[in-house]
This record gives sequence, C-alpha cells and structure tokens, in this order.
Amino acid sequence: MDTYEGAEKLRLDEVPEPQPGPGQVVIRILYAALNPADAFLSLAQYPAKPSLPHVLGRDGVGEAVAIGAGVANVKTGDIVGILRGNNGVERWGTLAGMTVVDSADLVPVPQGWSQQEVAGAPLVFLTAWQALTQWSEPDAPPPSGSVALITGASGGVGSAAVLLAKSMGLTVVGLSRSEQKAVQLKQLGADLVFDPAEKNLRKLVLAALAPKRIDIVVDMVGGPLFNELIAMLGYAGRISVVGRSGGAVPEFNTATLFFRRNRIGGVSVADYSAPQARAAWDEIVSRLDAQGKRPVVDGVYAFADVKAAFARLNQGPMGKVLVKVAD
Repeated sequence: MDTYEGAEKLRLDEVPEPQPGPGQVVIRILYAALNPADAFLSLAQYPAKPSLPHVLGRDGVGEAVAIGAGVANVKTGDIVGILRGNNGVERWGTLAGMTVVDSADLVPVPQGWSQQEVAGAPLVFLTAWQALTQWSEPDAPPPSGSVALITGASGGVGSAAVLLAKSMGLTVVGLSRSEQKAVQLKQLGADLVFDPAEKNLRKLVLAALAPKRIDIVVDMVGGPLFNELIAMLGYAGRISVVGRSGGAVPEFNTATLFFRRNRIGGVSVADYSAPQARAAWDEIVSRLDAQGKRPVVDGVYAFADVKAAFARLNQGPMGKVLVKVAD
C-alpha cells in the first residue's frame, strides 16, 4: 500500500524476508482474511496511520518458519492462527508471503477446525464477544432469555455475534437486506430476521417480540438506523458500537436515552491484553464446539486477486472473505 487512496491502489511487490525479534515468530501465511478495518485504514479512515509503504491484513493462519529468542509456545512447523495484535495496523500484516507476529498473539488451530475457518475467526469473534459481554462485571454473557439485535448480521462480526448470542441462550434478531442471507442467518440460529430498509421496521420488530423489547444491540452500521435502534431498547438496554458503515448518525437526540436508562458503548479488541484475548478465545471455541458450529467463510480468493476480494468485502459478504496466499 503506497497511498491512502483505497485498496484498489494496492500493488504486488517483492520485499526482504522478515526476521523475528525476541518473543516473535515469522509466519508463512497460508490464508489471510479481510476486515472492514483494512478498507478503512487504506482510506485514512482508521485511527492508525502507519508510514508507507504498508502491508494490510490483521487476520491469518500460517506455518511458523523462524522463531525468535524467548519463544516457548510455538515451534518451527507449527500451524497457528493470529489471535489479535498490531499486524496490519502499525506493523506489516498478513497480505504477504511472510509476516512477523508476537508469539503471545498466536494460537493453535482448534481441533476439528479447518485452516480457512481459523484464518478469519479470531478478530471478528473477539469483537462479537466483547460487544455482547462488555456490559457485565466481569465480562459475562447477558442473562439467558435476553433479546439481542444484530445489525449487519451477515458480515464477519455479525455472523459471529449470531452464533455467540445463541450459545448464551439469547433470542436473536438479525438485520439483513438479502432474503438469501436471511435464510442462512436462520440456519446459524437467528430467531427472527428483518430487512433494515423496511418502512415499519420498529413496529414489526416490537410486535414480533411483544411484550419484550431489545436488551442489547450489536451495531455495525450507525447512520439513520441508529435512532431506530435506540427506540427499540427496553429498560437498561445497551448498544455496543462496532462499526459505522451507514455513516454518521443524523440529529441524535440524547433525551432518547433518559427514561429507560439506556447506554451506548464502543468496542475495541485492542483493549484486550494477550491473556484476556486468549481466555476469551478459549471460551469462544468451547461454545462453538458445544453447538457443533464453525465460523462462516464467504469465499476464498487467489493472492493475485486481492482487489477482487476487497470488492467482495465492499458488497457485503456472508461471513469472512479469505485470500489464499500460499499452499
């Protein structure tokens, strides 16, 4: 990435092989996964603004090929996933043949999972986990029987939130503009799916839930829909803000929060320490295994077709968009 003019300006080039420092591992990337954050960063619409040239890519799975001093949890030849960290943000990321990762941010491929499934799962599932649990002390799921509404439910974080919310015993309401994706979301476990463009959305949702209202929202969209989300909240209802693909919220009236004591809070996986992220990840894997569910992969693109993969991300995939970097 040479400019902040978007992912369509990316170019393929040769660079020197990276070397591990203390506590680091060089990973030969097998699959990388794309996130909206990558696209936002490429347009200078993300908090981080790394020096150029830069390599995008926060997610990935690969083979450990070089080990730095002091690394005890990974050995050469291990196939590992990247849990979280600075890759693709300030440090070069996973859209490369090789990248350097802190060993504390690496996890083995869970038993029974494919390399593709683990390539794109950690960041979106940690994000969904934080969005659902950040209102409890300590980070605990909402009470069973609560109602969760998930906007952009077919995306990476959205589909992860559907799976995790069902594992918590929540009633799940998903929003998706696609009839086909609505069917797939119900297969994942969503109890109800509505088109967010529906003129009478609030009335339809509340009628379907009556006498309940929404207890927690995981919102990827923002924009004009946000005020509708607030109006659907019950007493002590919460909104976890993950993204803003719909743009700014127009004419936000703070008085709408008053009488039901509603709260709005941002989500940031970077706030997790490495041990916290690992503990959350272990819980996530355990819950998915108990359900017999796996992360959703939308499609896999060749390394040379990264721009097409970003175009698919922009269209709105069902789950994660992956890039196959190496065999």
